Amino acid sequence: MKLKYFLLFLFLCSACTFAEVQNKYNVFRTPDKIQSDIPNDVPTLFILDYSNSMNEYLLDKTKYDLLLDSMRIILSKMSPQNKIGVRVYGQRWGFTPIDACRASNLVVPIGINPYSEISKVLSKYSPRGMTPITYSLKQAVKNDFKNIQGEKHIILITDGGENCDESPCKYAMELIKYRKDIKIDVIAFNLDNDEDLEQLECTAVVTKGKLYQADTKAELVRSLNSAFKTQKNVDAKILY
Repeated sequence: MKLKYFLLFLFLCSACTFAEVQNKYNVFRTPDKIQSDIPNDVPTLFILDYSNSMNEYLLDKTKYDLLLDSMRIILSKMSPQNKIGVRVYGQRWGFTPIDACRASNLVVPIGINPYSEISKVLSKYSPRGMTPITYSLKQAVKNDFKNIQGEKHIILITDGGENCDESPCKYAMELIKYRKDIKIDVIAFNLDNDEDLEQLECTAVVTKGKLYQADTKAELVRSLNSAFKTQKNVDAKILY
């Protein structure tokens, strides 16, 4: 009888341990413990992919819907004092390929966490066009951060590589020659093209950022959380 109860005890312990491990590494479950109210004086611009491929489904939701859900989760957990803004690209087709490759707009200027405004604006646009990543980065650096001093942070989310005859990697390498105040983190969402990943990794690494890969909503939330958290201890102030 004692052996019977001992074996039952071992079985229950094993089941509990398996459940804990399964829960910890469940890529479909949105993490509960994401950062909350971390003070951050580094202005952060989210550059979001609204290209046509974001209409593709992952299980029962489009990548676009998963992106919106993830952004709302992260934004709601940020400190009210965080300075953030949003630029979207690919939100429209153009009359010409050149026009389509200029489809990139700052929809929420960088300011004190305008969560409710961002949440509304994100739903106003639909995924439609091309993937002008380099053009969007150029606009962010030239215009979106204008008159903002100190360190600056870009979190770029894309489900594909550049398709507008430019190279974000080459642009990033040129950028660091005269700008040391901008860090770019890239989140590759459901992207498995090695050449595109290499370009995006280069874009991040040369600016001292990081490339994250996500294939589910939970992974996307974790990636957003990790990318934003990397800035919480930034002390250097470089003026431009």
